[in-house]
Amino acid sequence: MAVMSNVNGATDSASSPGTSAPGTSGSSTRAPGAGAPGTGGPGLPAKRLERKVKGRLVAGVCVGLADYFGLDVTLIRVVFAVLILFGGLGPVAYVLAWALVPEEGEPVSIAEKVINKSGT
Repeated sequence: MAVMSNVNGATDSASSPGTSAPGTSGSSTRAPGAGAPGTGGPGLPAKRLERKVKGRLVAGVCVGLADYFGLDVTLIRVVFAVLILFGGLGPVAYVLAWALVPEEGEPVSIAEKVINKSGT
């Protein structure tokens, strides 16, 4: 029995080579979008960028970014510190992230709340 892999990495078992068309998964029953970036895969929650409550020093932006990208929070804090010292972009970026990234457990960000209030 031959095992083939399509472009997306899904495998398909075939009784003999060449029984399925190249680039297709044959009898695979993958759900549309399953395993696509940002979906978390089948049965897993979608990965979401959010400001964390646990481990925060100011507003949770650095902890949220570190968790989302799988990095150490100290590295993110050092990057913000360097941006503060060289160019002054650190505070601007931090305030933008604070306003645009929702807090853990909240469905919308602070900016979305302000926009929705002024729009009604």
